[in-house]
Amino acid sequence: MKIVAVEPIGISEERAANITSELAAKGHEFVCYRDRKEDAATLIERMKEAEEVIVSNIKIGSDILSQCPKLKKLNVAFTGLDHIDLAYCREHGIEVVNASGYATEGVAELAIGLMLDVYRRITALDAKVHNGGTRDNFLGRELRGKRVGIVGTGAIGRRTAQLLQCFGCEVVAWSRTQYDEVKAQGIAYLPLEELMKTSDIISLHVPLTAETHHLISRELLEMCKPTAILINTARGNVVDIDALADLLCQGKLAGAGIDVFEKEPPLPADHTLLRVPNCVLVPHVGYATREAFDDRIDIVLSHI
Repeated sequence: MKIVAVEPIGISEERAANITSELAAKGHEFVCYRDRKEDAATLIERMKEAEEVIVSNIKIGSDILSQCPKLKKLNVAFTGLDHIDLAYCREHGIEVVNASGYATEGVAELAIGLMLDVYRRITALDAKVHNGGTRDNFLGRELRGKRVGIVGTGAIGRRTAQLLQCFGCEVVAWSRTQYDEVKAQGIAYLPLEELMKTSDIISLHVPLTAETHHLISRELLEMCKPTAILINTARGNVVDIDALADLLCQGKLAGAGIDVFEKEPPLPADHTLLRVPNCVLVPHVGYATREAFDDRIDIVLSHI
């Protein structure tokens, strides 16, 4: 079998050589490209003879898949699969597996970090100090005692909830699937409207699907308390971004921490979130830790 990693996904040259030798001893060919290219022509050239392809979050559509007649499996080194044409894969019998779980800790910790940054203005105050400024009577807020609404109680949502309870938060949740272990932690599942109306912090942890596109709509955002903040480490299109920006500008929401966007950064200069107050933006880094990348490689190899 020919197995192709179309990008290095954090595999060192030394480890790639070891994997190549191990798979060769079992009669398989392994090729790991050392750069990341996202254009269709390059991807087709790299994938066209492969039976199994390893890829992270590069968009793989039918235009590419249709040129890979030998392909049997996509080994996705990522949690979300919204960048893969799953309908084409189902229709043509291409198995798709993901690296579920590798970034659970990293994303959960970033969600907490964004909450702290929005509440304590860490990024803004750092810039102020570097420019000779002071506190100017600024008062931050603590996580302790706040009601946090977790939207989506998959692995990342559950871990975020656990960490928040350590901070002394009251955690409530909404999810398409309800888990007994979440209820056992003393976390109540609420209707989404009630969660939005009553939470001090709303933290999003749902995948992007047809059902969750703009799940957090203008209507739901308008239900929030003006002191509420929104944290999104899930997918950009889970939220109506224009509505979020409008409400932040109008002071109808107190702040936001955003790791994910409609498209991967760099953001265009006129992006709506670049003009709003108290909105901390980071360039999709929740999953990007050394520990997570090491775990991801192990999961990918286990799928092979």
